[in-house]
Amino acid sequence: MGGKGTSRSLYAMNTDAPTPMDRWNTLPWKSIQRNVFKLQTRIYRAACREDVTTVRQLQRLLMHSRSAKLLAVRKVTQDNQGKKTPGVDGIKSLTPPQRLTLARTLTLDGTAAPVRRVWIPKPSTPELRPLGIPTIHDRAGQALAKSGLEPEWEARFAPNSYGFRPGRSCQDAIEAIFTAIGHKAKYVLDADIEKCFDRIDQAALLAKVHTSPSLRRQLKAWLEAGVLDRGTLFPTNAGTMQGGNLSPLLACIALHGLEALIGKMFPRSGSRRFQTPNVVVYADDLVILHEDRTVVERCQAVMTEWLREIGLALKPSKTRITHTLDVAEGTPGFDFLGFQIRQYPVGKTKSGKDCRGRLHGFKTRITPSPTAIQRHVEALRKTIDRHRHAEQEALINALNPQIIGWSAYYAHVVSARVFQRLDHTVYTMLWGWAVSRHPKKAKHWIARKYWRVDDGQGWRFQPANSTKPLARHDHTPHQRYVKVQGTRSPYDGDWLYWSRRLGRHPTVPPRTARLLKQQQGRCRACGLYFTDGDNIEVDHILPKKQGGSDARDNLQLLHRHCHDTKTARETGCPGTHDTRHVVEEPDERKRSCPVL
Repeated sequence: MGGKGTSRSLYAMNTDAPTPMDRWNTLPWKSIQRNVFKLQTRIYRAACREDVTTVRQLQRLLMHSRSAKLLAVRKVTQDNQGKKTPGVDGIKSLTPPQRLTLARTLTLDGTAAPVRRVWIPKPSTPELRPLGIPTIHDRAGQALAKSGLEPEWEARFAPNSYGFRPGRSCQDAIEAIFTAIGHKAKYVLDADIEKCFDRIDQAALLAKVHTSPSLRRQLKAWLEAGVLDRGTLFPTNAGTMQGGNLSPLLACIALHGLEALIGKMFPRSGSRRFQTPNVVVYADDLVILHEDRTVVERCQAVMTEWLREIGLALKPSKTRITHTLDVAEGTPGFDFLGFQIRQYPVGKTKSGKDCRGRLHGFKTRITPSPTAIQRHVEALRKTIDRHRHAEQEALINALNPQIIGWSAYYAHVVSARVFQRLDHTVYTMLWGWAVSRHPKKAKHWIARKYWRVDDGQGWRFQPANSTKPLARHDHTPHQRYVKVQGTRSPYDGDWLYWSRRLGRHPTVPPRTARLLKQQQGRCRACGLYFTDGDNIEVDHILPKKQGGSDARDNLQLLHRHCHDTKTARETGCPGTHDTRHVVEEPDERKRSCPVL
């Protein structure tokens, strides 16, 4: 376990040098990003043709390059949502000169500082999930290592693996399931891996990564760095601590190979018309689908033995075998990633069966799960309770991101009736909020004060002197989701495909989609294409303080770091950032759901 007790002095060194404050913002970021992406594309292509020697050489070149180090520092100090979360050294943020110093001194030397333990609540359970927050130095090092490892493994991952991967999301996993059961009802093994991040065997993981000796030593140092919880240092002999930006990739690597194993154990047979079971994986949640229950049970046995080799096991309380259609198998359907997936019989008879009792027709319905709906309603209720004495506009500003994000997450499935019921539920909660504020006023007076009924706008929850109403679930446009193609990856260099996909994604707001189409998927400041993981922000070309408006011709899309640079030049204050127009992603599972 290697400590970094000199991290504070490291960040402070050379800050008194005659370096202009805006030198960080005036770096040639466009060329820097292009240089890094070219190397990542070469790594991806070499991995596709299984040229291990070239992959290792390019990874070493990338992780020693100045461009990759600068991008790694920018990612953890400017782009990441948790950029101001301190590690054990207590450092929350870095000034531009300190960022330059960190990028210049950043090396993967095989040492690591302990991570700081943070506990966050788990959805719908009283349990808490442990997170480990590394120091900024280690976060930058992990981002640097990830930039070299991710392109290699993107060329190896199975096509139906969707969790924590660039260019893939929960919606892709749901669409893959819809395709698998679209023509034939199937049995489902709905499985959940118990404490996946905490119990992965580190030795088996390092053997599976199979990287260069120097990078292996660094990965081992991060895994065994220990965790500092309330002043006590605990060893980490197993697992990959959640909280670092490298942990999701390592978890995907640990779980890689299951789909290939199932395909090898149950190969497709044309003579008997036997189909290989469908395996859909999102992080530690997975489903296996097949029309034969015996095959599904055998798959469960194979998977249990395979997981044991990497120190993992299925969680019995969340693992079951069910059927998508047949009621005789218990409760039909299953929940996955917040969606309820179920099939219903249709046909000439009420039961959808012929004279021999065989099902001759069905339809597939994917809706928001009851648990997800209840959790969303509870979150809205807590927000309203917290704003019991706040102004109406403050309540609207707090509720709108929750409503818009949740609706966008479920906009591509059968959710119209659910959205209508939720809007009615929100109305009843808001009516209670309004009545509690004015218990002695008449109902008509309360309605006129908080809803724009007399203005001809119906029951729109909006202040009288404001143009910003409360968002409604059923105002979210419904659109069919298109699953990512096969083994496509952003590292394949097909900018036309990925920029179009970004503009058509249901989680991208309509205004952002229009601007993406107008800008042809490029940032107006640097001219580079927007890629997966980029934080996109809507910027006013002419600031509002100078008379600018919200008209479309006065808006543009910028990278977050490009927006920082523009704001610093306009205000003369480096590092300032306006977050009023951040394009946020829905946070349904408290996990990474990529924009692309």
